[in-house]
Amino acid sequence: MTGAPVPGAGYLLAGLGVMFVVTMALRAAPFVALTRLRDSRVVRYLGRTMPAGVMVVLVVYTLRDTTAALGSWLPAGAALALTLAVHLVWRRAAASIIVGTATYMLLGAWLG
Repeated sequence: MTGAPVPGAGYLLAGLGVMFVVTMALRAAPFVALTRLRDSRVVRYLGRTMPAGVMVVLVVYTLRDTTAALGSWLPAGAALALTLAVHLVWRRAAASIIVGTATYMLLGAWLG
């Protein structure tokens, strides 16, 4: 019983080469595009408005499954309030995310 022919080393190396070139091109494309669009009004507008929009989406996503039960809304509400407070005090996104996530997870496990 014979199976499918085994590709040669040259064929495999050519395939790997093509994958490498495509991967590098896809990773470089956003940086090339941004250098050409850096002075664009649209890019400046998106740079100002997207962070707030992303945060609104995350808040809605976090609060979408809350119910009237204490174990549902208290972890999400407390984490949201603490995240906002930490961000307003220290202006550090990483600290806000870590504190808010830890609060949500701990209260969710404790009250859930």
